[in-house]
Amino acid sequence: MPISDPIIADRVRRLRPELRRRKVQALLVTDPLDVGYLSGFKGEDSWLLVGSGKGWLLTDFRYAEQAEAECPDFALVVRRAGLVEALASIVRRKGVKRLGFDPDTTMVSLLSRMRKGLKGVRLAPVPRALSSLRVHKDASEQEAIRRAVRVAEEAWAVFREIVALGMTEQELAAELDHQMRLAGAEGSSFPTIVGIDASAAKPHARPGRKRLRHGSVLLVDFGAKVGGYVCDLTRVLFAGRISSHARRIYSLVHKAQAAAIACVKPGAALAEVDAAARRVITEAGFGEQFQHGTGHGIGRQVHEAPALGPRVGKGLLEPGMVVTVEPGIYLRGRFGIRIEDDVLVTATGHEVLTHVEKDLGAMIL
Repeated sequence: MPISDPIIADRVRRLRPELRRRKVQALLVTDPLDVGYLSGFKGEDSWLLVGSGKGWLLTDFRYAEQAEAECPDFALVVRRAGLVEALASIVRRKGVKRLGFDPDTTMVSLLSRMRKGLKGVRLAPVPRALSSLRVHKDASEQEAIRRAVRVAEEAWAVFREIVALGMTEQELAAELDHQMRLAGAEGSSFPTIVGIDASAAKPHARPGRKRLRHGSVLLVDFGAKVGGYVCDLTRVLFAGRISSHARRIYSLVHKAQAAAIACVKPGAALAEVDAAARRVITEAGFGEQFQHGTGHGIGRQVHEAPALGPRVGKGLLEPGMVVTVEPGIYLRGRFGIRIEDDVLVTATGHEVLTHVEKDLGAMIL
């Protein structure tokens, strides 16, 4: 018989007071990432219903055996019709009259179907109920992110030895993705970004046919997914030589990143972490060439709360948050420089989880 998972049980326990505060008897969870977070389930096409008692996992025959093994904390419902019909049956039996849902992950079409299929049940939007839990990574989540970092860094070390003049952006991206798979990744955190010279000035450039030449600037933004969790790193390499201008820009971004990382600690304002990096770049005359935020949370997704930017409100960093710190300067038509690391907010300060070299001398191919 499967043994209850104390981590999963604790997550559900921490969610219940939020449901009482929002005055809902139960919460419907439909997003696969949230379903996995609350139940441990790794399959697809399944929902959770969480209330005051034992929760329910609604799935179909394809995942029945898997769900039974992975989700001992939830009663299993193997549906024979649609998910809404299975949900309606449970809601009637449990006497749920006010059902919460996440408006950020529930499509309008699904909401319409539920209104038709759940007669007598009031559907109540409960925004950010799970994101407020997921923003703080527990010990198991922190370890999963560390594993993702180790895999990405192992792949990067091999990739550095493979990079050669004449390779295209597409070939380089494919090679790094391949090495992450060989190192144990379930996949990449996101489509790997590889930009050479002018392409590197596009923060989310798509790898194309541009070839690496002597003197090129090569920007690589990558991450591995391991155990359902991701990491996110960016490094810039220089093919053979560095122009004096590129050297200056790299040094500025490196300095800006260090300033922002130094601000990461419990109680630090999200906007101030961004401001620390932005001041360095703006005072050097490149403020207009740094238009994105300084960072974002990571976890089960590559972009999670909190955001580190100039317009993020009055939020504060708290222990257990994991954020990227990634200032950049982008010179249109020439090159772009971005340096990115993943940083854990600890009880007393911070821990940089990524360890790939970034000193300028180490970035020359």
